[in-house]
Amino acid sequence: MKHLRFMIMGILFGITLSKGEIISWYRIQEMFRFQSFHMYGVIGSAVVLGILTIQFIKRTKLKDAQGNYISVSTQEPGYARNLIGGTIFGLGWAITGACPGPLFILVGHQGWPFLLAILGAVAGTFTYGLFERKLPH
Repeated sequence: MKHLRFMIMGILFGITLSKGEIISWYRIQEMFRFQSFHMYGVIGSAVVLGILTIQFIKRTKLKDAQGNYISVSTQEPGYARNLIGGTIFGLGWAITGACPGPLFILVGHQGWPFLLAILGAVAGTFTYGLFERKLPH
């Protein structure tokens, strides 16, 4: 019961992504073929909302559920790591037709094939954990 609000938010998030066609393979392919603005509008809106949210957290010194101040990390810009990571992320997205966020929603909509994509995401995360110290950060 302690985490019920998070489960409710996750369900609402899933419904929003489903109704907004964010999980549609066709919408994602339209984006990669530069045939539609739909996904660019959604991603752009998310980036703007993220910037505004981080600025709000910084300026108001917001606290988390335990009463601790939320610290917003400021890293040095790492072009190599962003280029490599973004390329791997984009290739996985283009091949599966699914961003990692909606993978669980896609399992609910279209079944077991997306369990393979989740398995690949978990394997990639595990592999990153193994080689983390040797990678550019």
